Amino acid sequence: MPNPTEAKRIIEAALLSSQEPLSLADLKRLFEDQIGADTLRRLLDELREEWSGRAVELASLASGWRFQTRPEFQPFAERLNPDKRPRYSRAVMETLAIIAYRQPVTRGDVEDIRGVAVSAQIVQTLESRGWIDVVGHRDTPGRPALYATTKAFLDDLGLRSLQELPPLEEIARTLELEPATSQPAANEPAAPVASPGQ
Repeated sequence: MPNPTEAKRIIEAALLSSQEPLSLADLKRLFEDQIGADTLRRLLDELREEWSGRAVELASLASGWRFQTRPEFQPFAERLNPDKRPRYSRAVMETLAIIAYRQPVTRGDVEDIRGVAVSAQIVQTLESRGWIDVVGHRDTPGRPALYATTKAFLDDLGLRSLQELPPLEEIARTLELEPATSQPAANEPAAPVASPGQ
């Protein structure tokens, strides 16, 4: 079994080389389960402290631990990869917010709250991004699908749990401040709305 300094270096190498967050179970496999979860948490906390004050931080997310650029340095890093992030319509973002705050919900529930129909394309967009998933079916006629957010949604927002979402009133104020987008012409792209996460 490696000493604590070696173990931290092994964890650091694994996290820096991974494309996805690593869970405690993943990290335990590095040491063939010779290091317990409490020791791993302590080593991760020490590693996070060692990286404090740098442009990169060790973050604990819903699906595990990962190194990520600190928010204040992201605009500079994005200059190296000027690919545009996907932008989503107000309808997509409202639907996502309803699912996040009221989950699990059916498409009908979302329509009742929004007051307008929710197209299959909106649900498909959120599913393909990996932000929502079907978590069951309501026991009513037609057995409609129940949607909830995923760990990928939390990871993209840099959150560990839904309890870290901002208060709903704050989201409502933000939506009120944003001008409503009108329907684009057939050959015109939808007006962009900022997207959370990656």
